[in-house]
Amino acid sequence: MIHQYKLGDYNIVLDICSGSVHVVDEVAYEIIALYETTEKAEILAKMHELFADREDITDEDIEECYEQVKGLADNRQLFTPDTYAPKADTLKRKSGNIIKALCIHIAHTCNLNCSYCFASQGKYHGDRAMMSFEVGKRALDFLIENSGSRTNLEVDFFGGEPLMNFDVVKQMVAYARSIEKEHGKNFRFTLTTNGMLIDDDVIDFANREMSNVVLSLDGRKEIHDRYRVDYAGNGSWEKIVPKFRKLVEARGGKNYYMRGTFTHANPDFLEDIKQMLDLGFNELSMEPVVSAPGDEGELTKEDLPILFEQYEKLAELMIKREREGKPFTFYHYMIDLTDGPCIYKRISGCGSGTEYMAVTPWGDLYPCHQFVGEERFKLGNIWDGVTNPEVREEFASCNVYAKPECADCWAKLYCSGGCAANAYHATGSVTGIYEYGCELFRKRMECAIMVAAARALGDLDPQ
Repeated sequence: MIHQYKLGDYNIVLDICSGSVHVVDEVAYEIIALYETTEKAEILAKMHELFADREDITDEDIEECYEQVKGLADNRQLFTPDTYAPKADTLKRKSGNIIKALCIHIAHTCNLNCSYCFASQGKYHGDRAMMSFEVGKRALDFLIENSGSRTNLEVDFFGGEPLMNFDVVKQMVAYARSIEKEHGKNFRFTLTTNGMLIDDDVIDFANREMSNVVLSLDGRKEIHDRYRVDYAGNGSWEKIVPKFRKLVEARGGKNYYMRGTFTHANPDFLEDIKQMLDLGFNELSMEPVVSAPGDEGELTKEDLPILFEQYEKLAELMIKREREGKPFTFYHYMIDLTDGPCIYKRISGCGSGTEYMAVTPWGDLYPCHQFVGEERFKLGNIWDGVTNPEVREEFASCNVYAKPECADCWAKLYCSGGCAANAYHATGSVTGIYEYGCELFRKRMECAIMVAAARALGDLDPQ
């Protein structure tokens, strides 16, 4: 399977199963489009006709180009057959029951009242609660006990708003540091925060202990304050932006993400990215809202052409700024064409429900933060372990080849079948697909690959 598209100044051909990315001239692009279905003589004749007015393209050039395409095909860099399907289930299960990461729901409450919040303002459709240190300590022990021979373990402090339970965060980190060496482990902590409670203590602690910090900012003040309000209805932009700037400056402008959400209110999300850049933030992410049908922020079919254009303009902006020596990172455009994810990750995805789990303030286990509160998906708890193996088996069986709709999709080994939570909430099944999300993902990948190809070719070097 291949995928061809033109974007910017590039003719791009992806060979899906080998992972090869080819930036080609016009002749090669047209030959590749015909190669599998058309005999050589007919291809050469069509090329002669198509480029008859081009004095710089001779019949010899066309013949040579055909042979180069044939060489790529013979070497399995084009039209590579898909040999992964029979191995998909085995690859997903090869790590056994090892857990490598936990999302710690340190606080099921929040000091903001964002209407688009998937977590129901931090309550997850249940009661407000704070995790005790005793539960947090046991969660870390549970992770160590179930991590097998893995050395590096990931823990994300999540909510609600984690800083509402900051003392327990600090106690848990101190406990982890006190035991990691004796167990041969290395904890990597991250923190996701709305910023309202950031102060000098938080900044010092985060810079000392957090490998990454995710900061919630939706961009322009009027966009941010439309949804990200306190319980009195007041916007939070003015309060958090100075705190974010201070934290990012103290981190040396590294190891953080400014994470925004775009909705039907701002399909022109590039303007929000520009606002973040103007504020001095260069590590950026903008995520599409996933909301209930009929919600005022729900993205619509009419938004899609706007969003596609925004992604393309974002790629153009990244190229422009990198050439000017002012690069920035966009999370969804981070792609390594040389040493990208291994085939295991390409097939199995994020590992939710198998090697990655969420822990509630009461110590219950769920496949990931987006399933918390869905009782059907409760896996067990941190004292007894996984007591509902049927759910874990459901997620272990969930890979890109378990989704019939993904069979002919060129992006399947980039998205790994997409988000199981989005699929479930859209279709009622973790092996379904969230088609709107698929549309956006494919466009993002085309843009990301174009930027990465331009960088690999040296076209983004400062001028």
